[in-house]
Amino acid sequence: MMDIRGRSRDELADWLASLGEPPYRARQLMRWIYRLGVVDPSAMTDLPRELRARLTGLVQRPDAVLQRLAAADGSVKLLLAYGDGVAVECVLLRHGYGYTACVSSQAGCAMGCAFCQSGQAGLIRDLTAAEMVGQVLALRQQAGGRPVNRIVVMGGGEPLANLDHSLRFLRLSTGSGGFGLSPRRVTLSTCGLVPGILALASQGPPVTLSVSLHAPTDPLRDQLVPINRRYPLAQLLAACRHYAQATGRRVTAEYVLAQGVNDRPEDARRLSSLTRGAIGHINLIPLNPIPGADFKRPRDEAVAAFARQLLDRGTAVTIRRPLGRDIGGACGQLRAAAGAVAEGTGRPAAEPGGKARKSPPGDG
Repeated sequence: MMDIRGRSRDELADWLASLGEPPYRARQLMRWIYRLGVVDPSAMTDLPRELRARLTGLVQRPDAVLQRLAAADGSVKLLLAYGDGVAVECVLLRHGYGYTACVSSQAGCAMGCAFCQSGQAGLIRDLTAAEMVGQVLALRQQAGGRPVNRIVVMGGGEPLANLDHSLRFLRLSTGSGGFGLSPRRVTLSTCGLVPGILALASQGPPVTLSVSLHAPTDPLRDQLVPINRRYPLAQLLAACRHYAQATGRRVTAEYVLAQGVNDRPEDARRLSSLTRGAIGHINLIPLNPIPGADFKRPRDEAVAAFARQLLDRGTAVTIRRPLGRDIGGACGQLRAAAGAVAEGTGRPAAEPGGKARKSPPGDG
């Protein structure tokens, strides 16, 4: 069945032409969906009644909200259900400058990263671009009329393992016919799929690329981010340099700090040396503990000390301000708690100076 949320204006124009409709109907549809957040054709009042009736029978229904959790800081997490019984999470993050929509690209994940709960059940399936657009629309309804002015593809799943749909979603997020955001306001996070990074550099809009680094050496990263065994740090950082050169955008890195694992002074020294010339900014993320993982969150003083060591070596760094912790803000926590998840495949991973500032997720 057709899902108009994931179609470009040209695709909608071609489809509507097959129904005998003029091309400008596509522009009207895009306005209803992306500007007004309306996906029910019966409510699209500037379309002919006959066309509305026909569209209502052809397009998919909006995704159902299984659960909604609101945090004290104004963040909202939704658990959305699709027609096949699969459920995914998305989060609305509130900041002083507006809202950020954090969306999932897959239900579950095959990457097996040690700090991530969304992959504990394995990969269930990829999400379509339409389903990713649907997450933004659902979150926008929670914003109380304020704009969602940033999108981060940092939820469940590995977006570059779902490359075609992720690229389509990025184009719809940044295109004038879609959400119309500047590419600078859209961030995609990857655990390090090098071929995907190279494809994004050549085929995608120049969004901010964020790499989940988490370790300054290959042996440690092999344990924490298993895809490193296929694409080790040297290859990953070469791809990051290529992305920066091809797009003119700096690449950022996420570095989750776990007590006694990757937070020692020698780790900071190696991290600064490793990333020089490849990573423009490092986001330090104090661990958000997840059930079943034997990692501990470092003390705030230890996090600040790690940041200072990076700054002293000329590495730009942010200590990410945690949002939504009281609603299980980490990927996969709500989905796991609700038990609304189909069984996954369980596939292993195959594929400069100054004071450190505090910043929200996705602030590259």
